[in-house]
Amino acid sequence: MAGIGTCLVYLPVANAQDIEAGRAKAQVCAACHGSDGNSTAGNFPNLAGQNWRYIYVQLKDFKEGRRSDAVMSPMATSLSREDMMALGNFYAAQQPKPSTFKTDETKVKLGKAKADETLCAMCHLGGFSGQNEIPRVAGQQYDYVVKQMKDFKARIRTNDAGNMTSVAQTLSDSDVENLGHYIASLR
Repeated sequence: MAGIGTCLVYLPVANAQDIEAGRAKAQVCAACHGSDGNSTAGNFPNLAGQNWRYIYVQLKDFKEGRRSDAVMSPMATSLSREDMMALGNFYAAQQPKPSTFKTDETKVKLGKAKADETLCAMCHLGGFSGQNEIPRVAGQQYDYVVKQMKDFKARIRTNDAGNMTSVAQTLSDSDVENLGHYIASLR
């Protein structure tokens, strides 16, 4: 069959050993992100069920200075590529729990309307489950979501290839608040 080629793409598949290596590395992360990646503090993101590749890229960005945070930047400096992949695999294998944030139903509806208007699901997918380097945001901590959107809008956070930065420029403070309620309400 001339003209037809085969392209093999390397996609790491987590095995039990990868996940256990990540579990061991994640012990130091538990104080902020919870032992299973479900944070109990609103200012720290839930990592349970997050796309492994997103976690890997964010850790790499913290380590290499493309993303900055007073806690995470120093934590990432000693991580190897293998450590980052193991952490990504561990958290991706964990079951996300529903947000405990008490959402306001009116703000949830307004947030959904804004998410539909700004086509959030184009990148974050239906159900806001994310893909590859695009994070799962469904059920994410309200305070964390609001801070990240404000940081994108203020261009404090810029490790997004410009996508979230441009979307955030169109959002008012009430849009950000409403989107935070909507995202926290998702399962």
